[in-house]
Amino acid sequence: MAQPLTRRRLLLPPPLLLLMLLLALAAHHQAAAASDPPVTHGGMRASGTRSLLQQQPPPPRLDCPKVCAGRCANSWRKEMCNDKCNVCCQRCNCVPPGTGQDTRHICPCYDTMTNPHNGKLKCP
Repeated sequence: MAQPLTRRRLLLPPPLLLLMLLLALAAHHQAAAASDPPVTHGGMRASGTRSLLQQQPPPPRLDCPKVCAGRCANSWRKEMCNDKCNVCCQRCNCVPPGTGQDTRHICPCYDTMTNPHNGKLKCP
């Protein structure tokens, strides 16, 4: 009868090892889930939802009339320049610094917006 007790003692540790392995895997899975999820373009997770930690507040809105007044300061048609600049500023929330065309590339949305009727650049 000594053999069945020995066998029983040998059989007892494997279920404990299995339980310990399952607990370790569960802890690893929980730690992996708590870390940053895989992110795709635009801060979206692969599942299509945003994490609360990844949401960034929107950038503050520009004071378009003030910024456009500076942008159009040297224009010979200030009123038309201000009107177009304000439309572009509202859509893009970006106005290039200065008064020249050499800084347009700083705001890609502003730089590429065109008039749908004639295809010319819309923003001054």
